[in-house]
Amino acid sequence: MGSFPLFREVVDPSMKIREKIVQFTIFFIGIMMMSFGIVLTIQADLGVSPWDVLHIGLYQQFGLSIGTWNIIVGIIILGTSAIILKSWPKPGAYFNLLFVGVFVDLFLLLPIEPIYFWSKLLLLLVGIIIMAIGMGIYISAQFGTGPRDSLMMALHLKKGWKVPNVRLIMEVSVLMIGSLLGGPVHIGTIIISLTIGHVSGAAITYFYKVTNKIMDIVKVAKIVNNEIVSGKEVQK
Repeated sequence: MGSFPLFREVVDPSMKIREKIVQFTIFFIGIMMMSFGIVLTIQADLGVSPWDVLHIGLYQQFGLSIGTWNIIVGIIILGTSAIILKSWPKPGAYFNLLFVGVFVDLFLLLPIEPIYFWSKLLLLLVGIIIMAIGMGIYISAQFGTGPRDSLMMALHLKKGWKVPNVRLIMEVSVLMIGSLLGGPVHIGTIIISLTIGHVSGAAITYFYKVTNKIMDIVKVAKIVNNEIVSGKEVQK
């Protein structure tokens, strides 16, 4: 019979840091993917989501950039949420609006210009899928919700309004304002509004499971004989 090596679990202070790094990495990848999906829906030139109608309308009227207006609007929304809840949102909310704004402007530099209607429609659908996957990944990291979700939950918690009603009121309002400012409202706006909730819902459910498994592996990592073993038993 072989002998079992001595096993002693060592508390590694770096493990918590490692968990945060993994959590942030997942969050960052999700935000980047979601931003790319947003840009694809913009480049499809068939109409965009209600919030992007507002961002593009502000850009067309006042200059700056679409990503910059994403950040500015996000800051205003977070400030409103903080006033309603009387507490500041999690740091992830600020990272969210900053990264999305920067990535949107960067990805808009890509030379993506579909010509035919079918290619525009295909690009729009691909954008919706990538955007939903990105949402699923970044939300599953539980690093903090975005500005819009923060405001939605603030109104739900403090005013007692139902979440679907709050979302509907918010999106109809920004769509109307963005449309008046000249933002692109077209068939794509309808397609995004009707599909993004269902696709992102499926993505969120799936990636919560994936991310939880990843985080469990990180959390149960142990130091055995000065080597990190990811949750595996020491065998003879």
